[in-house]
Amino acid sequence: MKGSSESESSSPAQPLDAATDALLLRRHLAGDPDAFAEIFRRHRDRLWSVALRVLGSPEDAADAVQDAVISALRAAASFRGEAALGTWLHRILVNTCSDYLRRRQRAALGAHDDGRTPSEAAPDTAEAAATAVDVTTALARLDADRRIAVVLVDMVGYPVTEAAALLGIPVGTLKSRCFRARAALARELRLIEAAQPPPDSASQETGNLSADPEVQRSRAPGPSDLEGDRHEEHA
Repeated sequence: MKGSSESESSSPAQPLDAATDALLLRRHLAGDPDAFAEIFRRHRDRLWSVALRVLGSPEDAADAVQDAVISALRAAASFRGEAALGTWLHRILVNTCSDYLRRRQRAALGAHDDGRTPSEAAPDTAEAAATAVDVTTALARLDADRRIAVVLVDMVGYPVTEAAALLGIPVGTLKSRCFRARAALARELRLIEAAQPPPDSASQETGNLSADPEVQRSRAPGPSDLEGDRHEEHA
């Protein structure tokens, strides 16, 4: 009786979109030029979502996904099938994002030579202050480990056990990181919101000025004023 692998190899090749991830990987390793592209197509959106939420920048997310896919291509022959292929891809991506975050945080710490941490630095512009009340802004102030943990569990929706496996850490460690990340996020959001000017302060100030008699007397003449002047000249 022939084995299943022999019968599979002797049968006509399945269409790419009907093949399993495992079969696609075998076809890729056997030289099929389109097999890995199909794997990427299947997992692209989820990979992009994770990278964007972790890094907070579309440009960095695109670079991280590209780097992760290149790493996966190079390591394809070493995939042992101990986890689902999608889980393996996400583990590579998470490691890539972690490297990005650590490089970014080292650069940010080096840029703040006035003794303040990045989270204590004031917004450079009014526009930055107005848009600072954002989870992405608060996330950027977390250390890499806590940020990745809370993104995977709370934002992407991974079960705790699966997220822990992705990160290669015990479940208890992941839960601790998530707990600390949530507390830090709440604290950062309160600080950001406290730094915001009242949203209607500008409009109130404008309204008060327009009601000031001195401002009214000094305002430029309007069309109705000019019309009245012309009538007086003719009189």
